[in-house]
Amino acid sequence: MLNIIDRRIWAAIGGAAILAASALPALAATEQGVTATVTVENIAISVSDGSIAYGTLAANTSQDTVTLTDPQTVTNDGNIAENFLIRGQNSASWTLAAAAASEAYKHEFSITATFPGTALTTTNQSLATNIATLGTTTLDLQITTPTVTAATNVQSVNVTVVATAN
Repeated sequence: MLNIIDRRIWAAIGGAAILAASALPALAATEQGVTATVTVENIAISVSDGSIAYGTLAANTSQDTVTLTDPQTVTNDGNIAENFLIRGQNSASWTLAAAAASEAYKHEFSITATFPGTALTTTNQSLATNIATLGTTTLDLQITTPTVTAATNVQSVNVTVVATAN
């Protein structure tokens, strides 16, 4: 008989505990913080070695960095994927053109180490797209001097590479 009473007492205590627990309000925080971080995008580029010496060339003559074994390596030094753009410039005496002509030179670029490449212009053109952080592109250039020129002094035929967000 004692065994039946013990069971009834424990059943009553258990039932009362369930009722008491269901009558209590849920205990939850009234506020909770959220951890948030942000990184500002950094668009950065480097070109190594960054210098080309084509040498002394006759009029209407081509020279390229493949032959000179002087490819340029363009690196995404930023923290996001980047697109690389490229443009040429007029020199002090020559105009940059799609084909060599009198007082006009042609400058081409290639990312496949083959020429003919793509003729540079004085406005930005696509060089490479979606370059990952620390990713690289190999850039080769070819110059063709004017067919006729009065300028026999050194001409600066610089090329600019630009990085933009992908």
